[in-house]
Amino acid sequence: MNQTKGREVEVTVPHLAETLVSATVSKWLKQPGDYIQQYEVLCELMTEKVNVEMPSTVEGTITEIRVKEGETADVGDVLCIVRLEKDAEMESADSKPSVSSGERVKPEEAESGLRSRYSPAVLKIAAENNINLDEVEGTGLGGRITRKDVLAYASKREEAPLPGAQAKSKADAVNPPAPQVPVRTTGLHLSQDPPISWVKLEDPQQAGTGDHYIDVTPIRHTIASRTRQSVSEIPHAWTMIEVDVTNLVVLRNKWKEEFRRKEGINLTYLAFLLKAVVSAIRDYPIMNSVWGVDKIIVKKDINLSLAVGTEDMVVTPVIKNADQKNIAGLAREIDQLTKKARAGKLGLDDMQGGTFTVNNTGSFGSILSYPIINYPQAAILTFESIVKKPVVIQDMIAVRSMVNLCLSLDHRILDGVICGRFLQRVRENLEGYNADTNIY
Repeated sequence: MNQTKGREVEVTVPHLAETLVSATVSKWLKQPGDYIQQYEVLCELMTEKVNVEMPSTVEGTITEIRVKEGETADVGDVLCIVRLEKDAEMESADSKPSVSSGERVKPEEAESGLRSRYSPAVLKIAAENNINLDEVEGTGLGGRITRKDVLAYASKREEAPLPGAQAKSKADAVNPPAPQVPVRTTGLHLSQDPPISWVKLEDPQQAGTGDHYIDVTPIRHTIASRTRQSVSEIPHAWTMIEVDVTNLVVLRNKWKEEFRRKEGINLTYLAFLLKAVVSAIRDYPIMNSVWGVDKIIVKKDINLSLAVGTEDMVVTPVIKNADQKNIAGLAREIDQLTKKARAGKLGLDDMQGGTFTVNNTGSFGSILSYPIINYPQAAILTFESIVKKPVVIQDMIAVRSMVNLCLSLDHRILDGVICGRFLQRVRENLEGYNADTNIY
């Protein structure tokens, strides 16, 4: 909210979400004396959930910064002072299109005007990625291009096959490359060493000689408090089931190359798991609930929280209405949310409304986990690493692709019987995949 004082305007901390009452300024992108356009980013704010960019709501020159980097301000506190170049009312009047009596602006003209208006964030991302905005399809009001649209376009372009890929594939068909010995990988996506910015020393002169002191960010503080709250308030119980996913491996291998050519992204096992989980939740809706002291609240919408590990934290972006999406749609959501999470581009809306959490710990090579429930949800499921094992089938030993599913449950809401049936249904759904299953 802005309060006008003559020709100066106070830019305040906005009300970002119902549960957020403060934010920390992590970095100022503008300094006193700088001229700033409306909607241009002033600074970066750290909240308990995500980092957000703070745009200017007015155009003018910054005269004073009230909250320094590293300081925390409550909602409504003044971040900085901006001096307007001209009176706000005159600017508002000048910005209105002159329409003579009897004239009306055509809807298509209005939509065209909205589409051609780009925010500074959109322009910045487009410039960094060399993107022609005329090629980007806008999903905002009136067809306006949002930052999400530009990021999605950039991701698809990065994943798209190179022009020479088709020629290369034809050459490989004539002269097939020598077969390579498969190498087992854990699928670990993080770098070997954390970035330098992740470690902050209390005294730079002590680098390499003393202990390292890491500042606790608002997000890390929230993770600590939520996990502590989850363990102290929720009576955790834990159970595990083993699933034969041999047919699923065959199905994914059948689709993965075609899916990559068509969608430009990888088709992971996680998409198939999420489909199996939401189908099981529909059969056992009590899994999609929270504890309400004197009531158990069963959520109507199935919104899956997806645990995503970044370099220095774990975030849980949400796939809204996951039960209404097919396997391909879930794969697209997974790819988009994980890329945004690892690029630090998640918004508050991406983090809210989750009702059940799934964690793909198998990407790190884990075969057994005891997950902490994502408070205040009732359960969390981990998908472990798929390994080939000898299995007895009808008194004969066969090599099958097996995976463990580990479920932590809130024993105030759920019991072993209902969770056992739920896991059995998830297993049936996973083992029910075959080569004829359609992902669309």
